[in-house]
Amino acid sequence: MIYADNAATTKMSEAAINRMVEVAKENYGNPSSLYVFGQKAKEILEQARADVAGIINAAPREIIFTSGGSEADNQAILSAAEIGKKKGKMHIISSAFEHHAVLHTLEKLKKSGFEITLVDVHEDGIVRPGEVEAAIREDTCLVTIMYANNEIGTIQPIKEIGAVCRKHGVLFHTDAVQAIAHLHIDVEDQNIDMLSASAHKFHGPKGVGFLYVKKGILLTNLIEGGAQERGKRAGTENVPGIAAMATALCDAYKDLDARNASIQKKRDRLIEGLGKIEHSALNGDATCRLPGNVNYCFEGIEGESLLLLLDDKGIAASSGSACTSGSLDPSHVLLAIGRVHDVAHGSLRLSIDESITDEDVEYMITATKDVVEYLRGFSPVWRDLVAGKKQFIL
Repeated sequence: MIYADNAATTKMSEAAINRMVEVAKENYGNPSSLYVFGQKAKEILEQARADVAGIINAAPREIIFTSGGSEADNQAILSAAEIGKKKGKMHIISSAFEHHAVLHTLEKLKKSGFEITLVDVHEDGIVRPGEVEAAIREDTCLVTIMYANNEIGTIQPIKEIGAVCRKHGVLFHTDAVQAIAHLHIDVEDQNIDMLSASAHKFHGPKGVGFLYVKKGILLTNLIEGGAQERGKRAGTENVPGIAAMATALCDAYKDLDARNASIQKKRDRLIEGLGKIEHSALNGDATCRLPGNVNYCFEGIEGESLLLLLDDKGIAASSGSACTSGSLDPSHVLLAIGRVHDVAHGSLRLSIDESITDEDVEYMITATKDVVEYLRGFSPVWRDLVAGKKQFIL
């Protein structure tokens, strides 16, 4: 079986599993307790906080542990909105292809009187810093733009967008769930005020993540209760999970550049091979994308059938975000970059990691070609296209 859906989740690394089990067995104390068991757990917790902070050039006190990226996104956005509301600033800028953890939170704020501007992401799937700046108003309290898109993998000009926000005194949040452990991140150099991350995207455990919050930004609590996480996130911390996350993150950066170069070579071969299928199109910029992301549309087929038949051939893939895999609607990301509904329905995302071999890549190319050809063989839409009753789009 070839697992090519790492954008949805990753397999836990052996190092992360071992660390998680070790801490769960040996250091099970409550980190808020004063006795030795608790203080040992506290030491592990704070070492993990320091390790995570060091990876992104933050201070340990600027890291809040969460249950994952969605919680971190929610807390960052709602906190910025609350800060803005107190100052009479109720305008937020984002993009049309954000993760639903961001878009749904913005919809919630819209119902509370906030005005939301979604900037264009263009056909290449990249936000233009100049358009972000043009959208900033006197009452703008937040810009939230994802670091790399979860479906098409395009990498955003985060440093430049952050500089625009600093220039205008606007808070800048980035959902870095897909980017961290795949790209070098420096919150100071890149002008980032808040950043969200999730461990299961980089070979850590599910249900663990973190939010970076620049010193001086007042967070709004989503969970009330105890005084954990400096009083900003109540609930006893998941120390084994957090320790495993820190282990996975540190391991990811030990040989990041060499690993990325290897994965990118395989990604480019996938792009080349799938591009030979007639009436297909790569979604998003060909080079300014995550090392392991390939996203294609194939005209005349349905993505769901494509995925099921690839699964029969031993390939685990997706058509977009795992969070919306049960939806029959076309991807909002693909619609945002200009794909029409009929084409957006026939999408395939292959997200690979270092475990994928050259042989796996060639098999995925061949299998996808075979499945696309098979599906088009009995597709009434494809017959109409070939017969000239409909016009090809791709």
